[in-house]
Amino acid sequence: MLRMLSCLFIVAVVSPSAITPLQAGSEDLDAPPVVTAAAWAIADGETGEILWEHDAGKGRKIASITKTMAALVVLSLVDEDPSVLDEVITFSEAADRTGGSTSDVNAGEQVTVREGLYGLMLPSGNDMGNALAEHFHPRLDSPDQRLLDNGLDNPVHAKRINFIAEMNRLAQRFGMEQTIFRIAYGDGGEADQPTSSAADLILLARQAIAHPRLREIIRTREYTGTITLPDGSTREQVWKNTNQLLGLDLGYDGIKTGTTRTAGRCLLSTGVREGTRLIVVVLGADSGSSRYTDSRNLYRWAWRQLEHSGE
Repeated sequence: MLRMLSCLFIVAVVSPSAITPLQAGSEDLDAPPVVTAAAWAIADGETGEILWEHDAGKGRKIASITKTMAALVVLSLVDEDPSVLDEVITFSEAADRTGGSTSDVNAGEQVTVREGLYGLMLPSGNDMGNALAEHFHPRLDSPDQRLLDNGLDNPVHAKRINFIAEMNRLAQRFGMEQTIFRIAYGDGGEADQPTSSAADLILLARQAIAHPRLREIIRTREYTGTITLPDGSTREQVWKNTNQLLGLDLGYDGIKTGTTRTAGRCLLSTGVREGTRLIVVVLGADSGSSRYTDSRNLYRWAWRQLEHSGE
């Protein structure tokens, strides 16, 4: 006898009222674009007023955007005495051993402060950040108790600590109330200790683009520095800017990238379209390419909003 196999088919009938499709017209076309960044801000480049933002006041890691403040400390000394630019920095073993992104200057080699600023800002040289901090440390004031209590008592940075303290003093002068710098080139501190916020970085950006020399550096795509070797001979070192917005020729002209595991991908930038300058900061984007996509989408949306508001 053949055994008959029966198949049971179950058909589920779902009431149309149970289906929740996307509602036509529910998308807010005036809302800012969806971005991957955990925090962002868009500001008027002339006044610094934050026009739109998301979690701009929340403390976060900012990675190498910190180097913008390091450059401003150096340039504040240059403003007092222009001959500072021609001072010679001799790279220490400690600076040479600095991990992460590098300016490719070796221990015992020398570079002027003028060229060192390019090695700091273009290839995002962590080693150059420490070299500059060591060079200027002796002539700057030591940290006060507030800064020591916030992580500047680390003996590892003993020969750089006055420079880092000056970074924090400038931050206070600029009104960056949520900012504590713990190293000269990045975040430092523990993973749960924020360095700054998107709102504070708008203030930093305003200072960067207001300084003629720094404005020239941050818009430079490539620079060839001259390095003096211990035997007195020289070599050339090419430094390329990590900010990919500059290569688009679409009005973007600064400021600084930043990347670490804890900070994510970050970008502090500025750009001009038809005479309107904006500053955009994105923090914690999920990839290197995303920080540029996020930034460009925010710029395009913001410029469009400003155009419409003037009609």
